[in-house]
Amino acid sequence: MGFLARLFITGLGLLLADALLPGVRFDGALSLWLAAFLLGLVNAFVRPLFVLITLPLTLLTLGLFLFVVNGSMVLLVAWLMPSFHLAGLGTAILASVIVGLTGWIANAFVGDRAKIEMWKVKR
Repeated sequence: MGFLARLFITGLGLLLADALLPGVRFDGALSLWLAAFLLGLVNAFVRPLFVLITLPLTLLTLGLFLFVVNGSMVLLVAWLMPSFHLAGLGTAILASVIVGLTGWIANAFVGDRAKIEMWKVKR
């Protein structure tokens, strides 16, 4: 259930990026959800290696190079999928920021274990 929640959140972020950025386009709904799935896999397996390799540059830029790393992961997914179109690295960086912000906001409702949480307010 948690995996599906994360997949939905990533897909929602990609859908928002598609709506807001003119350089992001999907050929259909299936390609959007496949891109969300592949982005989850890339972020789980490829991104940690890429972050480790580029650690000196990340430290030199005080962490700002992580925007390029995240954009590169979105660009890698677009390269793997012919039905996911990006205008370039700048668009990929902006798309990764939108996906990241969507995940950050949704994480307030989903929690660390990817289970939907209920908050009770005491009066």
